[in-house]
Amino acid sequence: MRYFIDLTTVLTQKELKVRYKNSFFGYLWSIAHPLAFAAVFFVAFKVIMRVQMEDYVLFLIAGLFPWQWFSNSAGISPHIFLGNASIIKKVNFERSAGVLAAVLNETIHFAVSIPVIVFFVYYYGRGAHASWLYGIPLLMLVQFMLTCGLALAVASVNLFFRDLERIAVITVSMLFYFTPVIYSLDMVPPQYRALVNLNPLAPLMASWRSLFMYGTLDAGLVALSAVYAAAALAGGYLVYRKLVWKFAEVL
Repeated sequence: MRYFIDLTTVLTQKELKVRYKNSFFGYLWSIAHPLAFAAVFFVAFKVIMRVQMEDYVLFLIAGLFPWQWFSNSAGISPHIFLGNASIIKKVNFERSAGVLAAVLNETIHFAVSIPVIVFFVYYYGRGAHASWLYGIPLLMLVQFMLTCGLALAVASVNLFFRDLERIAVITVSMLFYFTPVIYSLDMVPPQYRALVNLNPLAPLMASWRSLFMYGTLDAGLVALSAVYAAAALAGGYLVYRKLVWKFAEVL
């Protein structure tokens, strides 16, 4: 276990160094993407379409930052094992540490972006909530488990079915619009809400927004998110264990 932790730490440090190598703006790039999209969606839906929603910028920010964490992790997952092909062929180590390090890298970037969300919370006249002390770690754990499981499965299967990389890109793009990021669950017609909750990310994104904006968590949504996360982690690990012994052969 100590070896696995040390290996994951080293790989995470490597990911961070590579990401910011020769980058002048560094941390600013971690927050520029969701802020830019928040501006675009604000103009499109609030200014042009005149969506009647209070504090819509804060509403967008509270959903886009957690979404970016998942989206970035999903985007790099097909390349995790491919990018470490030379090491996998030559060195015997726990390959899943590479996936864990990649997701941890994105987790760190989300964690350091939380002050930006807090800034907008105060800017719109809302204050901090005591529930953040347990709510943020809880939702981070749930999303980390969900993301790791999906990334582990995608990274493993992509070695044998390279088209999965393109399928993953299309799927994540579609999921964005089926996830309550730019709209709320209340805006979904009642007859379709059950279908929306079949999306593993829907209750999680709704929970993040509720926590940041109102300091509340819906126990049902959090429990549903936890079930999805546990299932994804278990499923991803099973896929990985079934395929890992063939990795060196196909790389």
